[in-house]
Amino acid sequence: MAIKEIEFDYDEEADVLYVSFGKPKEAIVEEVGNIGVRIDEKTKDIVGLTIIEFLKTFGKKHAPIKIHVAEIIKSIKSG
Repeated sequence: MAIKEIEFDYDEEADVLYVSFGKPKEAIVEEVGNIGVRIDEKTKDIVGLTIIEFLKTFGKKHAPIKIHVAEIIKSIKSG
């Protein structure tokens, strides 16, 4: 799946960042730590991420945010 756009939505009250690759759609969720990986059940494509306790985890303002997607995918496939 070629990603044409990425949408971000941050819920400040809950401290949750929602990331959608393309338009948000229904998906199953595999949890890896505080990250929910949203997967299209039919295509098995990753369609988004839900990052719980986003600022608590990545709290420094203007600091680079690194999410190791390859490690997340490996964890999902082995789990």
